[in-house]
Amino acid sequence: MFNELGLTQDAPLALAPLLINLLIGAALSLILRWHFRKFGSTLSNREEFAQVFPFVLLTTVLIISIVKSSLALSLGLVGALSIVRFRTPIKEPEELAYLFVAIAMGLELGADQTVNTVVASIAILVIMAVFKRQRQDAGAKNLYLSIDWQADEDGDPDRFISKVNGIMANHVISSDLRRFDIRENGIETTSLVSHKLS
Repeated sequence: MFNELGLTQDAPLALAPLLINLLIGAALSLILRWHFRKFGSTLSNREEFAQVFPFVLLTTVLIISIVKSSLALSLGLVGALSIVRFRTPIKEPEELAYLFVAIAMGLELGADQTVNTVVASIAILVIMAVFKRQRQDAGAKNLYLSIDWQADEDGDPDRFISKVNGIMANHVISSDLRRFDIRENGIETTSLVSHKLS
């Protein structure tokens, strides 16, 4: 029955289109990496996080190329990928958005939509850059306040946070806690603050 439906026959995986898509994917990933470094506003190390984009994009191209060429390989791949877990949390929505753009580029290139991928990718990055520029020019610049507290053995994180909030309430117009990391020897917080003009 499966033979009659053609489900067991593998579609040919052409090497030349795959290599072309990988080269175009490499170029697009470099452009995406530059865009994230230039226009990204995340608190994490943008230089280090941007190194992930080529791996994500090119791996997605390869996976989609394999999936579309063979049903048996695609089923095996679904099983293999179901056990993969990413242990590093994506803490900011902008990081997730850039990863999603890289995955989308890889999906389209893997499906041999080369021209559409290049046009859509450039359009998306240009639109994102315009929005970022307008947002930077529109309002006043806020500051990121990073506090690294080395705790002693009886240090209470809740007490630390309440003290920091009390101090900031006297000196800033508004504050928004963006990152809160608890380590073995202390706490690190990062807040976006709008300070009072003197």
